[in-house]
Amino acid sequence: MPRAIEDVIAAARDFLGERITTNVALREHHSHGQDPHKPHLPDAVAFIETGEEASRLLALCHAQNIPVVPFGAGSSLEGHVTPVRGGISLDLSHLTEILDVSQPDMDCRVQAGVTREQLNEHLRDQGLFFPVDPGTPHCTIGGMCGTRASGTNAVRYGTIRENVLGLTVVLADGTMIKTGGRVRKASNGYDLTHLFIGSEGTLGVIMEIQLRLHPIPDAISAATCQFPSLKGAVETVIAILQSGIPVARLELLDELQTQACIAYSKLEGLEPLPTLFLEFHGSKAGVEEQARQAEEIAASYEASSFAWAMDTETRTRLWKARHDVYWAVQGLRPGHKVLTADTIVPISKLDDAILGVKEDIAGSGLAATVVGHVGDGNFHTVILVPPEPDGMDRAWALDRRIVARALALGGSCSGEHGVGIGKREFLEAEHGPEALAVMRSIKKALDPRGILNPGKIFLN
Repeated sequence: MPRAIEDVIAAARDFLGERITTNVALREHHSHGQDPHKPHLPDAVAFIETGEEASRLLALCHAQNIPVVPFGAGSSLEGHVTPVRGGISLDLSHLTEILDVSQPDMDCRVQAGVTREQLNEHLRDQGLFFPVDPGTPHCTIGGMCGTRASGTNAVRYGTIRENVLGLTVVLADGTMIKTGGRVRKASNGYDLTHLFIGSEGTLGVIMEIQLRLHPIPDAISAATCQFPSLKGAVETVIAILQSGIPVARLELLDELQTQACIAYSKLEGLEPLPTLFLEFHGSKAGVEEQARQAEEIAASYEASSFAWAMDTETRTRLWKARHDVYWAVQGLRPGHKVLTADTIVPISKLDDAILGVKEDIAGSGLAATVVGHVGDGNFHTVILVPPEPDGMDRAWALDRRIVARALALGGSCSGEHGVGIGKREFLEAEHGPEALAVMRSIKKALDPRGILNPGKIFLN
């Protein structure tokens, strides 16, 4: 181990004690996320419990040019938490305090390690909830901010970006700053809050988050709708959105993904056909009317079935199945790895994008499913990577074709998973060299020594 990292670990033990460790098992756990990228061991793992500890540790690392990689739940899908250049894995999972909740103002302040599930459990008795739902209950709010997370509720409530009012951030040299505040709008100075949202730990480490909250709806109705063709399902999505029905969730599963969910989640009453999962929020009369309107639209596109329910048990079972699609796909081909594309296109281009991707999948010879938050134009292609020498290369080739198609349609290489390692090569094509140069200048200004999550977002 280089002398510099040994010096940092020794100095950090003065205030972290045994919470900074070189234990091999812990280092291995922090060497990767839930992605197919090659793991890299950090030199040490630090479990911090206060912003002050993070500030002191970053100051030490800055002085010695030691990389620091923030780590939340480790559930990221683009290699964000992989310490590709070693250094310190900064584990934020001990920052689990809900600092303040204001029911009248419908906002709260939480530490970065608070999970979505933990926050909503705390809020339930106050009639409020935090709506951003990336699909796993254990993802941390700090991690969601770092990757600019989205999810199933984004079509109605927006992404994490629209639901963050302010942040406390530790910069590369240990300086701690506060951005934003509690007001719903302000017109003064640069928008530093949203500069850090989606920065993936490359500009600073998020310690605390001020969140806007929403009232729990009076009534919620969930529905499933199946189609003989994928084209009919996609055209129904476009028609529902263009009609102005205030749908809260609108998810698409192609026939293979539906088959996987039926098998894995024991869904009854569904056939292995292209399927929509929908949810409506509002008054009892309102959600019933919204469901009826959606059913009429689906019928005009030859829907083979439409079933809706308002009971909690049915809705919970349905959305748990949607959240478990990753594991359901793995169950289709035991022994295969999974690579997930995360493209987004304008709503009017969904038809071209999804049907084109199905052609790309067929031409690749690989098994893959299409599933996504199509209410905002975002969908995932879940590629099963065969355990063959060229398996990963073939999967990446398919991923590149899918991204190229999205970009050609005016879309993006990533709707919610972020850039990390996997999407770096697409940024110049999407944003242009001039915009990428501005991004690099911001990185240089805030992290002049390049210690914060190096190797992410930029190719070099």
